[in-house]
Amino acid sequence: MQEPRRVEVGERRAVALSFVCFFCVLAAYYVVRPVREQLSAAVGSTQLPWFYLATFIATLLLTPVFAALASRWPRRRLVPWVYVFFMLCQLAFMPAFTNVGLLSPRVLGMVFFVWVSVFNLFVVSVFWIFMSDIWSLVQSKRLFPIIAVAGTLGALAGPLLTRSLVQLLGVAPLLLVSASLLGISTVCVVLLGRWASLHGARRHESGHEAALGGSMWDGLRQIFADPFMRGMAVLLLLADGIGTVNYALMVDYSGATFADAVARTRFHADVDLAGNLLTVIVQLTVTRWLLPRQGPGMLILLWSGISVAVLLLVVLSHDPHAPLFTLPLLIGPVAPTVLALLVSRGLAYGMAEPARHSLYTRVPRNVRYKGQNAVDTAVWRFGDVAIATGMNGLKAIGMTVGGFAAMSALAAFAAAGIGWRLWRRVESIQEPVRPEP
Repeated sequence: MQEPRRVEVGERRAVALSFVCFFCVLAAYYVVRPVREQLSAAVGSTQLPWFYLATFIATLLLTPVFAALASRWPRRRLVPWVYVFFMLCQLAFMPAFTNVGLLSPRVLGMVFFVWVSVFNLFVVSVFWIFMSDIWSLVQSKRLFPIIAVAGTLGALAGPLLTRSLVQLLGVAPLLLVSASLLGISTVCVVLLGRWASLHGARRHESGHEAALGGSMWDGLRQIFADPFMRGMAVLLLLADGIGTVNYALMVDYSGATFADAVARTRFHADVDLAGNLLTVIVQLTVTRWLLPRQGPGMLILLWSGISVAVLLLVVLSHDPHAPLFTLPLLIGPVAPTVLALLVSRGLAYGMAEPARHSLYTRVPRNVRYKGQNAVDTAVWRFGDVAIATGMNGLKAIGMTVGGFAAMSALAAFAAAGIGWRLWRRVESIQEPVRPEP
């Protein structure tokens, strides 16, 4: 089989801009993420349903707003202004951290948790929507693994910045650092929009630069009306059944193992660093090789199979919180619950996310912007609320860590079947023939 060319000559500038953009988007998020994580560990996983419920409500309110803007604003205005909005929010938080009496610690903790969660969902979702709108399916197989590496490098840089700056500058200046990174992303988006209008693979498509029209409720409707979008929603909920369960188990481990906020923050920053190192290794090896040759369906199968295996390790472990081995330069002793989180998170972002987003490249623009955003925001946070609430109920009747891991393994097994069917459906859609540039 002939080696697929990675980046064509005419794509190099746009790929470089996409790379820098995603690097800065993820770095901006991971600069402030450890603060959110230590707040979760401080209260314990039983409080996560309330955190997730508040985040879901905020996301549910913002999703139709995004759809309304997409209906009225062209792409060249929509994406940059979404990023500018979140930059202004970051700057608005700074007085709350510098003036201790402005908000109570509990209120600030809840509001900050919700905002960071919403910030993450929207800036990442909007980035991938933008990518699926300017690249074709054939291009996405070659280029999305490369672009995804940029996000992982940003996810490595973010915790490193936090670790090195928080003791020197404090918490509030980290928000300015994060806003500055998002500002660089905004500039890249503007330049990419200009490139796409002149040289992009979709530039010949009718209305590719125009506002979408339609209703602000289109994205939520598409989840129920469109079989493809229903499948994508179910796939995300199943993936959430892996990630949220592992996250809750790791939060309980952190709260029981580390006594103070500084130690918990350091631990969660180290977990992010280790997980993101695994992600970049997977992206540069398995995903980079497999996605262009076998397509996203095979990547989803592989991600699901490995997730099942590591979750079964938790199920069969006598003590899921007892150390299995040590990573001395990163997080020290690694218990089965921590290992499950590291592997599932590393493969989710290293394999499943590039594969999942490439499935959107052949659907109509209205679905790419509105339906994809609704799935990646409202459906995701609904899954968080439902899963965390269900875990509390199951804990009340005596379910143990092994039982939760077994349920996640079943979710991973089901995700394999759903992901493969969605890939076969997308493969049957013919892309329009594009003229040579």
